[in-house]
Amino acid sequence: MPYASTFAAFLTRAYDFIRMAAVSGAGINLVGSHAGVSIGQDGPSQMGLEDLAMMRAVHGSTVLYPCDAHQTARLVAMMADLDGVRYLRTSRGDAPVVYGADDEFPVGGSKVLRFSSRDRLTVVAAGVTVQEALAAADMLDREGVQVRVIDLYSVKPVDVETLRQAAEDTGCLLTVEDHHPEGGLGDAVLDAFLDGRPVPRLVRLAVRTMPGSASPAEQLHAAGIDAESIAVAARLLVETAVVR
Repeated sequence: MPYASTFAAFLTRAYDFIRMAAVSGAGINLVGSHAGVSIGQDGPSQMGLEDLAMMRAVHGSTVLYPCDAHQTARLVAMMADLDGVRYLRTSRGDAPVVYGADDEFPVGGSKVLRFSSRDRLTVVAAGVTVQEALAAADMLDREGVQVRVIDLYSVKPVDVETLRQAAEDTGCLLTVEDHHPEGGLGDAVLDAFLDGRPVPRLVRLAVRTMPGSASPAEQLHAAGIDAESIAVAARLLVETAVVR
């Protein structure tokens, strides 16, 4: 079972081969590293900011995006038992450990990391933005605002049930991703509500400008996807939303 790894940005050069692998019914595991602006000083030529959209569009593909070492190790092993084209998006920098070594991460699932009966909105994150979302939740909690935090590590297939429950409970979803807004995490979340049911209020934080070269923290802040930016967006949502 082949595994191939390179910078996420460089997989664009192999896209014809990837789509033909799907056409041929081949099984292959692809790992795109150094994804997003969080790689810092390398600059935009090295930043994979289109890869989630690219891989989600491949027929029958599976797209996974872990946030820490234990989750990564578990998902790398699970990829071997899947069919078709499988893509794992990884980051460059040191990441705090969120999960235990024995935690399970079923494909098509998610992890609810913050939850209460008084949640005013839901923050949906993946990869590097999970830690930013947790930090933002801590900031907001000190202000008396409870928010739900979902780690949507399975970007395709997406955890429709958990997202719909969060929308029903909180009324507002805020997605945050280290990726361009087109075709990434926000669009994956939106797809969970395209069955004719009322669509919840949805705000998407993503990389909308051309990055430069700066530290990872500076890059996340400039893109508006760090903890401070998430907290600001959450406050605006809470102030203007009609909470059921």
